[in-house]
Amino acid sequence: MHDFLTFASDADWLGMWGAVFLLLAGFALLMERRRMERARIDSVGWIPWTGLFLTFMVVGGGLLAVAVPGIIRG
Repeated sequence: MHDFLTFASDADWLGMWGAVFLLLAGFALLMERRRMERARIDSVGWIPWTGLFLTFMVVGGGLLAVAVPGIIRG
């Protein structure tokens, strides 16, 4: 694993960061669904999970869209 990270191309790095952002988007989606199913409707919370989900999804998808052609070419 250490050798892979040492000699990883820019496309590999972009792909890894894209995957990280998509995982963060999944976490934000999970937290938004958890907030929607809360017992006390008046306890709103302060984190904008929907905005974070959309931001992480767009950034992660963009990074993967840029990385995939480079990864395929090798």
